Amino acid sequence: MKSYEVNFDGLVGPTHNYGGLSFGNVASQSNSQQSSNPKEAALQGLAKMKALMDMGFVQGVLAPQERPDVGALRSLGFSGTDAQVIEQAAKEAVPLLVASCSASSMWVANAATVSPSADTADGRVHFTAANLNCKYHRSIEHPTTSRVLGAMFADQKHFAHHAALPAVAQFGDEGAANHTRFCRDYGEAGVEFFVFGRSAFDPRYPAPQKYPARQTLEASQAVARLHGLSDDGVVYAQQNPAVIDQGVFHNDVIAVGNGEALFYHEDAFLDTEQMLAELSAKLAKRGGQFKAICVPRAQVSVEDAVRSYLFNSQLLSQADGSMLLIVPQECQNNERVWQYLQTLTSSGGLIREVKVFDLKQSMQNGGGPACLRLRVALNETELAAVNPGVIMTAPLYGTLTQWVEKHYRDRMTENDLADPQLLLECRAALDELTQILKLGAVYPFQIN
Repeated sequence: MKSYEVNFDGLVGPTHNYGGLSFGNVASQSNSQQSSNPKEAALQGLAKMKALMDMGFVQGVLAPQERPDVGALRSLGFSGTDAQVIEQAAKEAVPLLVASCSASSMWVANAATVSPSADTADGRVHFTAANLNCKYHRSIEHPTTSRVLGAMFADQKHFAHHAALPAVAQFGDEGAANHTRFCRDYGEAGVEFFVFGRSAFDPRYPAPQKYPARQTLEASQAVARLHGLSDDGVVYAQQNPAVIDQGVFHNDVIAVGNGEALFYHEDAFLDTEQMLAELSAKLAKRGGQFKAICVPRAQVSVEDAVRSYLFNSQLLSQADGSMLLIVPQECQNNERVWQYLQTLTSSGGLIREVKVFDLKQSMQNGGGPACLRLRVALNETELAAVNPGVIMTAPLYGTLTQWVEKHYRDRMTENDLADPQLLLECRAALDELTQILKLGAVYPFQIN
């Protein structure tokens, strides 16, 4: 039976703005308070989805969240009508209003951790929504995320859904941004690779000093247990605290894996040789041949990696066995990074092609191609069980483009977030979107 790795890209929400909410994310903080363009952001994301579909990859769409999150504001003591809640928050606590309007759910690499059926004890695809409790504006996402994923992957015969881990620091979970999977074929048993920034209980693991380590070892271990993964199919690795302090807030900013290959920076991990040996040995037991592609610091510094988002790329398998790297335009704009990529693709190695995409609106808020997609490995039967409304087709692309043109503003500033009309616009847009994607009632305003 044929299997696929399907990329479900996050659709950028109507309130896309540069709030500078993510401490530790250099791009997010450096562009804080600039004017954003939600319409352009959504269209840029859709263009990438269509391009991958046109290349022959199976591509899906993951809906954004309802914003402003009036329910979250009410839980913090604001009251009255929805308009009065927004007005009161704008007057008394602008940072909370900005947080409640964040469109960060677009970066669906943080939506959940996914384990394919070939790896799990019960033979189903498992999803655990990420609690994202390190940042308030992201910690409010997982209830809606769970409902959306449940509407996309509804067949309990094939799919299992787990609630987010306890929302405490000891179980900080950032989803697939710190998780990847190695395998000979997407339908065969593989090795799941969990990367953590710190341990909540074991002092032997060093922690960063400047920026927070968002993923804990204990959260990764809990997800592996929930998904029924065997010990010989899991590898845990610690991210280098020094690179976290340089702005590498997730592993997908410093490494990306696919198939049998890991593409990573020389300074990405602690105990790198031991980790690579474990990955190689465990993948070999599953019939795979692990391939490590190390980018030397002498050719690309961590600073250049963060600025260009070289590793926040999509590494995709092509029909001839080679791999394609999807990178943001910022890689082409960085002379050292682009020179490295030209050398890499001309060397006759595994990565032989690079495609560049303009994702400036997302990049300025700290998210590149890898942030925008959640990978789900599915066999033919499981793919047929996915809600067909969320699988990208040429007609769906056209419909979503028209939907964005109809509902999205082309300019957004902090002052615009205080406009009660914005909430009405967003709800109208999302109500229509759930019909387009055949999701049913997944948003609080549709349920309450």
